[in-house]
Amino acid sequence: MPFNGEKHCVGEDQPSDSDSSRFSESMASLSDYECSRQSFTSDSSSKSSSPASTSPPRVVTFDEVMAAARNLSNMTLAHEIAVNENFQLKQDALPENSLAGRVRHIVHQAFWDVLESELNAEPPEYEHAIKLFEEIREILLSFLTPGGNRLRNQICEVLDTDLIRQQAEHSAVDIQGLANYVISTMGKLCAPVRDDDIRELKATGNIVEVLRQIFHVLDLMKMDMVNFTIRSLRPHLQRQLVDYERTKFQEILEETPSKYNIWVYIIEREIEK
Repeated sequence: MPFNGEKHCVGEDQPSDSDSSRFSESMASLSDYECSRQSFTSDSSSKSSSPASTSPPRVVTFDEVMAAARNLSNMTLAHEIAVNENFQLKQDALPENSLAGRVRHIVHQAFWDVLESELNAEPPEYEHAIKLFEEIREILLSFLTPGGNRLRNQICEVLDTDLIRQQAEHSAVDIQGLANYVISTMGKLCAPVRDDDIRELKATGNIVEVLRQIFHVLDLMKMDMVNFTIRSLRPHLQRQLVDYERTKFQEILEETPSKYNIWVYIIEREIEK
């Protein structure tokens, strides 16, 4: 098949010197192009209309390949959010029968078993529970809007881990009371779809199971927040999508021209999918 418009000689006549020269140049350019595709090299002077460059091609690093892939992934994600009204993120769930799923279950169960044994000890050991409340406090604070100062101050006051440690040292800490406050606060911050989860938390009697389920519902609430943000951004992305993709792609090419062949490769792989 002719490459970039060159003509092959047909028949038994011997090609002229001029034809041979043009054919050699075309084959050299074709060789350079194939080399760049197969080895991710970038030789900007390797064009079909000019002789092959005498300088060796620069090998693109693995980091550059990954950076190009991340940039394409970001543009693909923005495009999907803009055009797919049903797009939403979901929690990754490992198959229960998989090795990774079984290992995670065993590790998590061991953690909660240790926590239960510590809280049931005489005297009880509260350090791990206090660290859990500290983590819960930070998650709750992450849900607040910039204007939620009153609730922010209340959360920081009730879940003050330094104060909780002092109470624990004097056996005056109320773990169940702290858990009840957390559940009540979650009810104020969660989406309506989580109301049933909050009711189930309130009905759970075992404190260790309550803490376990608190983290589960908090994970769901974080995903709800992400999807709410996506829905809020969608109209803006729809208005700006074409300009964003054009500008982003041009910026990448201008900053790292050597990534052109990588982009061609990655785009072709995406099309194949």
